[in-house]
Amino acid sequence: MRRPTTSRGLRHARWQAILAVSAIASAVALPVVLVGVGGGVAAHELASLEDTGYQIVVSAEGLHGIEYAHQDTATMLRTAGVVDAEPILSIPIDVFNASANVSPVLAEGVVPSEFLATLGPTEAGLFPSPLPLGDPNDTVHYDGGTYRGPSTDDVLLSSTYAADHDVGPGSTVVLSPTTNASLGVNYTVTGTFGTALSIVQPSGAFAALLVLSNLQSLTGYATGPGTIVPDGADTIEVVVQGSVADHLASLNAVAAAIQAEFPAYAVTTLSSQASQLASADAVLTGFYLALSSVGLAVGLLFLALVLVRRVERERRSIGIRRALGVPAASVALGLVGDGARLAAAGGIAGVVAGIVVVRGLATWASSTVREAAQLAVFSPTFLAELVAAVVGLSVLASAAAVRAAARIDLLEALR
Repeated sequence: MRRPTTSRGLRHARWQAILAVSAIASAVALPVVLVGVGGGVAAHELASLEDTGYQIVVSAEGLHGIEYAHQDTATMLRTAGVVDAEPILSIPIDVFNASANVSPVLAEGVVPSEFLATLGPTEAGLFPSPLPLGDPNDTVHYDGGTYRGPSTDDVLLSSTYAADHDVGPGSTVVLSPTTNASLGVNYTVTGTFGTALSIVQPSGAFAALLVLSNLQSLTGYATGPGTIVPDGADTIEVVVQGSVADHLASLNAVAAAIQAEFPAYAVTTLSSQASQLASADAVLTGFYLALSSVGLAVGLLFLALVLVRRVERERRSIGIRRALGVPAASVALGLVGDGARLAAAGGIAGVVAGIVVVRGLATWASSTVREAAQLAVFSPTFLAELVAAVVGLSVLASAAAVRAAARIDLLEALR
């Protein structure tokens, strides 16, 4: 198809084409960002679930809502098929180093002998084995629920905190429930550990690991006056026998037995969590595409208008070609081809723009957004299907221009 011959007309046509490509690129970039980041986060969480060493999670409503965690754990260990059960209390505290510099950390209270068994191969490599926390079964300080036994007061700190605050094995730090150091307790640093990548806890987060009863006493989740939740914990992670873990019906039977023993708690298997996560990811992907369809519809409408305007500018050219015997189908195919090329250019530009945006977020955004963006996954199949869909829809956008070209009066066009 012949293009406008005047310089002004040529510039106008080029600007229309650029705007059409830009509109489609903007619409395509949105699902690239949303699906890439959302899918990457979901894939990471699924991989984390599959990499854990435990198969059942017991939790409760409210903040640190599991009561009498030590007793509950002992009961679960007596359940057929259960080989380990690990109560975990996660709570922010403040740590003062030797220079009295204070920093918030996420502390986890654990039973040392059970903790490593609940970790998958990747996470287990981040911690020393055995954990140098003393009181491996958390029985000495717990003292049958009195919390009056002697405390070892040992703590493991994340390597990021240790490097930033110049502490290491043998150092003394103060752990406090608040920024008031006088409420704290002196602890000896007996080792460091790495921190796994997580959305809720970025890889550079400061963290501490100590015996469960010690953390409970420090933060008001032990027993006695001022207790918030007696012997409180957030979750109890349960490890089952290998034969049970590999058989879904047997795993569900163990979960049901624990649920019957603790009807007030929520008992879920990681397999059900993985299934729910996969379903949620599919729903979110559909939502992302539906949300993006609005922008895509606007982009395709703009493309249709550009093609119709092109037909109006080239009425005489189209009339001459038709008069010379060029079939109407050939003219229509030319318009459809023009629309497909513009749509393909917009689709490819949108894919590139979306990837660039995500890479930028992974480099310069805030910590949580940066961690999420770093997990983004760009499936070549999805990107190719997205561009192909845009090109396919451009055929519909070209229909208005094809109809306008077919309705041109040849005698009037040739005057």
